[in-house]
Amino acid sequence: MRSRAGGLRAIVFGLFLGLNWLTVGTGPADAQQGLASFGRDSLVLHLADGSERAFDVELAVSPQQQSQGLMYRHSLAADAGMLFIYRPAREVSMWMKNTVIPLDMLFVAEDGVIVKVVERAVPLSLTTIDSDARVRAVLEINGGMANRLGIRPGDRVVHPAFEASP
Repeated sequence: MRSRAGGLRAIVFGLFLGLNWLTVGTGPADAQQGLASFGRDSLVLHLADGSERAFDVELAVSPQQQSQGLMYRHSLAADAGMLFIYRPAREVSMWMKNTVIPLDMLFVAEDGVIVKVVERAVPLSLTTIDSDARVRAVLEINGGMANRLGIRPGDRVVHPAFEASP
């Protein structure tokens, strides 16, 4: 004879399996179905040593694009990045929620000058990363790239987002 506890366990287990089945497909991969799309452009970094480095970037301009950023991406080409453009310039706080690749963040003033470099932001971290100054943009590139290229505050980003407004 089966006990009430055993029957109850079977019901609870069945509900557990049913709920798990219902939630299949609601993880990060499926969250991508509603993700924003991004425009693309290119920019050039002018470094203090006189060298230049071109990047193909996706543009995060709308609030939806900016809140999504590079979330759920599993790779980023070496010469790629994302440029978050803020109009008007403001102090910015970012985090790495749902971002699985390490990133370097370059905080860029209205004139295109890099004012802060944060290297190797920790994937999936909820720790905020602040600009500590008003910025026009944040350029996210692969983690470690800033060190490899020697990118430092004072270097310049050339892109139409930093051209003087009329």
